Amino acid sequence: MDKKGITTTIVHMDRQKAIEHNAVHKPIHIASQYAFKDVRDLIAVFGNTPGYAYSRQGTPTVSALEQKITALEDGVGSLCFASGMAAIAAVMLTLLKAGDHFIASHYIFGNTKSLFNTLGNLGIEMTVVDTTNIGEVKAAIKSNTRLLFTESIANPVTQVSDLKAMGDLCESKGILYFVDTTMATPYLLRGKDIKASLVMHSLSKALCGHANALGGSITDTGMFNWDNYPNILEIYKSYPVANRGLIQIKKKALRDMGASLSSDAASRIAIGLETFELRIQKMNENALKLAQYMQQSPLFSEVKYPGLDSHPQHELANQLFQQKGYGTLIAASLREDIDLVAFLNHLQVIILATHLGDNRTLCLPVAPTIYAEMSAEDRAVMGISDNLLRISVGIENVEDLIEDIEQAYQKTV
Repeated sequence: MDKKGITTTIVHMDRQKAIEHNAVHKPIHIASQYAFKDVRDLIAVFGNTPGYAYSRQGTPTVSALEQKITALEDGVGSLCFASGMAAIAAVMLTLLKAGDHFIASHYIFGNTKSLFNTLGNLGIEMTVVDTTNIGEVKAAIKSNTRLLFTESIANPVTQVSDLKAMGDLCESKGILYFVDTTMATPYLLRGKDIKASLVMHSLSKALCGHANALGGSITDTGMFNWDNYPNILEIYKSYPVANRGLIQIKKKALRDMGASLSSDAASRIAIGLETFELRIQKMNENALKLAQYMQQSPLFSEVKYPGLDSHPQHELANQLFQQKGYGTLIAASLREDIDLVAFLNHLQVIILATHLGDNRTLCLPVAPTIYAEMSAEDRAVMGISDNLLRISVGIENVEDLIEDIEQAYQKTV
């Protein structure tokens, strides 16, 4: 297919190849094993020849989804996993080793931070920095620094890292630049735009959109020279340079660790991808309008959203996202004299749930839930107050969301 827009590309991608019985969608392949008439073909699949031997390393349904994600990112290849956390763990556990050092942002998802702390038990050293300050990132680099990790828009407080500056820095130093772009999505930002080496998506979020499947992905953008990476195992150095990173992740994480995405989940995510661009446009529009309302409302002491002039990285967000939008996440602190529990329990349209990127607007009190294991001091460093709300904005009529907040407030006071 010639170069097309995101929606056209995804909607018509499956039928660009022969599909069983002329179906429009790639079918759900549930087989765990695959038979061969010629044993030489079976042997070849155990190498780097495309094909399927055992579903732990992929199925035709999963491959079809991987091709769509690669197209979204304009990358060289993608791998899918059972969840976003599995995807992050796959990279860290297969491309780092004892004695290595990596740099991570202060502003990352709590479970990601927990995983990174666990890596210390394996002899992998971490330095945590403010990635909105490129000077801090530069100062943290050591001779054994192998990787830099950040989120595009931080969950939950919406900090926007200096993504392009870090891409230039990693390129000049030969450091793997690993970016979780779940909250920006390829609608606002592609990994290649910031010279990311590897891009991670939690497919469970906006790319799926319907909260009916878990999944995660890693895409190689083609921006990193794997010939210079010291942790590629000898057995994989015989493969083409561009494939070495993904093949090592696939063999060591999917084959050896088994965090595989099911065909059923892959099919659900792939169908959700067909409306991704339409949904994310509406969600971005809604988020900006809702954030503007909340900033003027007496209910909230502070509202953080990259689309607001008051956001510390507003101008940076304009440059990175080219004013196409600012994401779907709002961080808002409820006024301290308002009963947080009572207010939340009076919401009727907005759902109390721990998820992001859903078609429905969701709200979560951050400190006592996803950051309950973190100390008050560490939460303060991340900008997480005790009454902070994380709001993931959906596709509803924004007037109904505003009215819901108003009625909940009236019932609370």
